[in-house]
Amino acid sequence: MLFLLVLLYVIPLFLIAVYKIVVKGKWEWVIFFFILYLPFYITILSIVYQSTGSVLLVNVFQYLKELMLLLAGISWLVYQRNVFEYTFRIQLIDKLFLAFYLLCFVFLIAPIGSADFITKAIYFKNVLIMGLLYFFGRNTTLRDGEYRNLFLILIFLFIAAFGVNIFETLIQTHSQNLTGYALYNSVINNTEPSGNYGLTWSFETQTTGMRLASFFSNPLELASSCLLGFSVGLIGYLTSKREQSWVFILMMLATIGSLFFAASRASFASFFIQLSFIAIIFRLYGLIKIGIALFVSLVSYIIFFASDELYYFVIDTLTFENASSLGHVVAWFEALDQMIVAPLGSGLATSGNASTVTDELRIGGENQFLIFGVQLGVLGMLLYTAILATGIWTAVKAFKIADNTHLARIAFIGATTKVGLLLPLFTANAELYAFVSWISWWMIGLSVKTYISCSFNQNSIVESNS
Repeated sequence: MLFLLVLLYVIPLFLIAVYKIVVKGKWEWVIFFFILYLPFYITILSIVYQSTGSVLLVNVFQYLKELMLLLAGISWLVYQRNVFEYTFRIQLIDKLFLAFYLLCFVFLIAPIGSADFITKAIYFKNVLIMGLLYFFGRNTTLRDGEYRNLFLILIFLFIAAFGVNIFETLIQTHSQNLTGYALYNSVINNTEPSGNYGLTWSFETQTTGMRLASFFSNPLELASSCLLGFSVGLIGYLTSKREQSWVFILMMLATIGSLFFAASRASFASFFIQLSFIAIIFRLYGLIKIGIALFVSLVSYIIFFASDELYYFVIDTLTFENASSLGHVVAWFEALDQMIVAPLGSGLATSGNASTVTDELRIGGENQFLIFGVQLGVLGMLLYTAILATGIWTAVKAFKIADNTHLARIAFIGATTKVGLLLPLFTANAELYAFVSWISWWMIGLSVKTYISCSFNQNSIVESNS
């Protein structure tokens, strides 16, 4: 029955996306496909394997996303009126991306590191995707109706995710126990079930409490994605008519609820960092009061009303006596030590939690910045950091000068989501969270385009007036 639902969902989605991209030349529809496919990605693969036992069929569903990227790229080339006359105003972030991928390419072809060429090539492909989504964003042109549909899909997605969390709580069972997640992980990823729920340790707290993931791949991805969802709800509330604001309030409450169910300490702390950033940069100082009120309420609950297990879980986390927190620190020092030994880089696929990084080669892996630092050296880590900082700042400037509400919303969401993801980037290989990573890079790319376009228009007006 679940497999039938997967087919009824994925096949029409795929066919509509292919029709729009290939026949109509609307290659931008790749982003609609990703928004509707990536949150369910692991759930779909798990159901397919549980129902059919076919690795080949799993691979078909697995590589649909790469096929969509390829079709979108070809469509962009084919439907350009004259690709050789295409103008691309190079910005600082573009130069940083080019330098970063040039460095990655050098590490791909050079005999650096212990990984074989095929493994490095697969890893390079995975790293390249965030740049491709940024490029697609730099070239995206959508109608107002398409932007509205995009926001409606995101609203439905996060409210549905919270609904699944409620269902999991009522039946006291992870949805992944119903979809065959453990079987898929065991056969496809060679990862045996672990923890008290027969999944992985990420699905439970240190005190064995349930951490829920809804239909996302794991609780950490759900929690990180909620940072994007909250930004969508907040900017929607701030830029919509009051009679329509209830749906955005509902969305914000749903994302906060899912954040609690996911029980991710990094993402929960990031939520307050995100609120502070929004309040200061966008001059929404009322959010500081809301953030303080939420923080005081949370602390009061933990001190006076929470169970002893939750109380000591928080204390152990803050003092780094929690096994997970201590594991992060150990992995950081492993990575830092390797960077001191090899500051120019140890080679692709030698750090992180990607499937291509084997246990024999893995060095560190609990910090996205240090992961690139180990693999690509100090230069690679600095380039990645500079890309993030430049992208966030450009998106902020785009929001302030955008003359289109939809583009201003995208810039706001892109900037605040990337800021919110900073702490998860320090504690995980967070670029692996495909949904929030890829969508936010697309938003950063579109924000850069918005900033260039609006700046050019303003300069043209000034010149004509003078």
